[in-house]
Amino acid sequence: MAYTTIPKSSLHFTPELYVGTGSSRTISTLNFQPDWVWIKNRGTTDRHSLFDAVRAAPNMLSSNNTDTQSAQPSELTAFNTNGFTVNNATSVNGSSANYVSWNWKANGVGSANTDGSITSTVSTNTTSGFSIVKYTGTGNGGVNTVGHGLGVIPKVIIIKALTTTQGWYQYHESLGNTKVIDFTTAAAVTNDYWSDTTPTASVFNVIGNTVVGGNYDYIAYCFAEKQGYSKFGSYTGNGNADGTFTYLGFKPAFIMIKKTSGSSDWAMFDNKRQGYNVANNLLYPNNTTSDTTGTFLDLVSNGFKMRTTATWSNASGASYIYMAFAEAPLVSTNGNAATAR
Repeated sequence: MAYTTIPKSSLHFTPELYVGTGSSRTISTLNFQPDWVWIKNRGTTDRHSLFDAVRAAPNMLSSNNTDTQSAQPSELTAFNTNGFTVNNATSVNGSSANYVSWNWKANGVGSANTDGSITSTVSTNTTSGFSIVKYTGTGNGGVNTVGHGLGVIPKVIIIKALTTTQGWYQYHESLGNTKVIDFTTAAAVTNDYWSDTTPTASVFNVIGNTVVGGNYDYIAYCFAEKQGYSKFGSYTGNGNADGTFTYLGFKPAFIMIKKTSGSSDWAMFDNKRQGYNVANNLLYPNNTTSDTTGTFLDLVSNGFKMRTTATWSNASGASYIYMAFAEAPLVSTNGNAATAR
């Protein structure tokens, strides 16, 4: 079994729980400066609030709608060396409310990248295989390329327009370069906007008159797979409560799942909200529903196993894609069994 290059996942990604105060406060319990922060009020139907260092605070997007970027000074106001600062909005810091944040490390505000036909601003963490990319589409109807800064081929790219109302469009390697899927809906896959071209180690393709290449500003979140830290793949449901098992090579801290062979909500799990098996709290990135509890899946030392026959995760013969990030690798850099992080 090959070794991991990331023995401590919490230096690059971690879920974090906190209780709101109703007034400005700083979350200072991370091991890094988070450059992409995704926050959800667990007990209300407040929106998902997403922020990143390239767009800069307090600019906010929501995964559950198609809205343009908007400045929200009552929400996240700063990215700090070991966390972030939030103001008093109930979506991020209501008094005594419970919150979850998912936090990824990139590399700050980013710098110019000229690898593609469109110059982009890129903030890259090459160690963990994550980059934040901001660019302006041409709207010219042709095929354009955008530099992503990873130095390896990304397996997942999530793109959202900032200056016009459009969905969150995802490229996923398991779907191939002729399909796209949208965060904001429960819909199955649709035709692609990638010019039927797989990303390279330096660029991804966008068609210049589509929802990823029109004459607007865009943000893209790009992910390459890193052994023992992240995995992006697919599985087939078995329709049995003794559900399908998916091998990751690590104990997952975060999983996002979407049925691709039919309509069904997206689903998000992490190792903090519930913290033990079998029941794991469920949130939906495409809607504002509060934490749903139930018997859903096991997060185990080398992957995840379904414990439900629900359509969104384990219908017989149905196809699903997933994104997963590690709590701890199965083996460490020296080949020994990894310890909890």
